[in-house]
Amino acid sequence: MKKNKRGAIRAKALLKEIGCDSIVDIPMDILVSGLGAFLVEEPLSNSDGKIIRGNKKNIIKINSEIPYKGKKRFTIAHELGHLLLHNKLELEEHSDNDLTLNWFKSSIEQMKRGVQEWEANDFASELLMPSDLFYKKQKGKKFSPELIRNLSSFFNVSITSVAFKYFELGDCPLCLIHSHNSKVSYWKRPDDYPHFIIDRTKSKLPDDSVALEYFEKGKIYHKEHSKQPIWKSTWFKLNDWEDDRDYNFFEYCIITSSCNTVLSMVWEE
Repeated sequence: MKKNKRGAIRAKALLKEIGCDSIVDIPMDILVSGLGAFLVEEPLSNSDGKIIRGNKKNIIKINSEIPYKGKKRFTIAHELGHLLLHNKLELEEHSDNDLTLNWFKSSIEQMKRGVQEWEANDFASELLMPSDLFYKKQKGKKFSPELIRNLSSFFNVSITSVAFKYFELGDCPLCLIHSHNSKVSYWKRPDDYPHFIIDRTKSKLPDDSVALEYFEKGKIYHKEHSKQPIWKSTWFKLNDWEDDRDYNFFEYCIITSSCNTVLSMVWEE
């Protein structure tokens, strides 16, 4: 299946139209206004963002109770994607929550939820973290949780968004495992990854995983200790001729306490 890049293509075109390599220093309300819409922040029930298309005015509403600026920026960019990609017949009034803003599922799974949501997420990712600039910012740098946090700070987006972008463009091959309530929800590995990941979808997390340590003990490692050593056999198949001690695997957990979810970044050094 050919990947749908309509959203990223439109985001690149927008950056070219406004003459910017990135919008890191542009307030989102100014960008929204320049594109013919009004940005309103107010409490929203069961929704992070909403777009209302009118004959003369377009309104983008963002939940003012979103606690993180990075997530708020991504939600605004997602709604802008709807504004620029989807006409009124497709989308007259539309609300988004964590399900539609979920940037973890594969392109095939997101297509099942709706092509509009995939395109809006793809648009938001490219608009906030232009691929060329993102690649240059990480190129030649050893992977670490600190690198992910620095990229998050530079692009002013959530660490989770950076994790997904790094998975696509980063120098270091990563596996991502998303878990909820002590069970694996989804996982990703690079197509050419040399180790076979054990499919635990909908099953309990491995006993020696850092993610399970959070769910069972509430353990959250501070920044300087967020890179935790694990065995290869924690997440991957260990062949009969292999020894766990011959590998250096690590797990870094991005925890969202409000949703009781963990995104594990797993890599080998």
